[in-house]
Amino acid sequence: MRHFPPRRVVCLTEETVETLYLLGEQDRIVGVSGYAVRPPQVRREKPRVSAFVSADIPKILALEPDLVLAFSDLQAGIVADLVRAGIDVHVFNQRDIAGILAMIRTLGALVGAAGCAEDLAQGFERRLAAIAATPRPSPPPKVYFEEWDDPLISGIGWVSELIEIAGGKDAFPDLRHRQAAKDRIISPDDVREAAPDVILASWCGKKVVPARIKQRDGWSGIPAVRDNRIIEIKSPIILQPGPAALTDGLDAIVTALWGEQSSLIPSSRV
Repeated sequence: MRHFPPRRVVCLTEETVETLYLLGEQDRIVGVSGYAVRPPQVRREKPRVSAFVSADIPKILALEPDLVLAFSDLQAGIVADLVRAGIDVHVFNQRDIAGILAMIRTLGALVGAAGCAEDLAQGFERRLAAIAATPRPSPPPKVYFEEWDDPLISGIGWVSELIEIAGGKDAFPDLRHRQAAKDRIISPDDVREAAPDVILASWCGKKVVPARIKQRDGWSGIPAVRDNRIIEIKSPIILQPGPAALTDGLDAIVTALWGEQSSLIPSSRV
């Protein structure tokens, strides 16, 4: 790393962008993922240098970053190109809530803002605990979360945990520890047999169409379909393992499960 703390940082995924803004360290960011939309001003303030599994390597190199922040094996190809070019890279791999909180603390340490990061993480921890402790009716509603529609993919780790914090019961909790999407593919019959009370869907990169879900063979008797409890959660607030999921994403789950009781949610401001 040419400077400590790094003066010029490129973020290849959204969650590190949002975290740096929350830490007040956004001036270090010189390039971001095209998927970065939080906070809204990032789209006009920072140049876009990557998608998710592809990046403009010459553009990144031209920004002369001290540090590039990446995520998971899915960006291993980008990381390899940057490392060969002599760039310092830190790859996060958070897949659950504990990992998200560790990412916040680690990122704070990397940019010389460990104290602020600790305060931010503790604020999230208090918020999660308060929501989890909110009294809810029993039994908890069974929730099927659909990350993709063809094939059906469910069970993303932090979402499964957030469903439980919100007072629901994940229909497929055993999938939460499987990192790869291909290992979380389920069949339509699996969902029919699970008989979820609520279907939450977030199809990465495209709009959820509840009518298509309702029309699936054998699904008309599923309680969520019968009772018209099919709710889209926007991808930027639930599919990114970062602050968005712990705030607006969790709020959206609570609202989907409990409706007017969503007023019990502690403030998103941390």
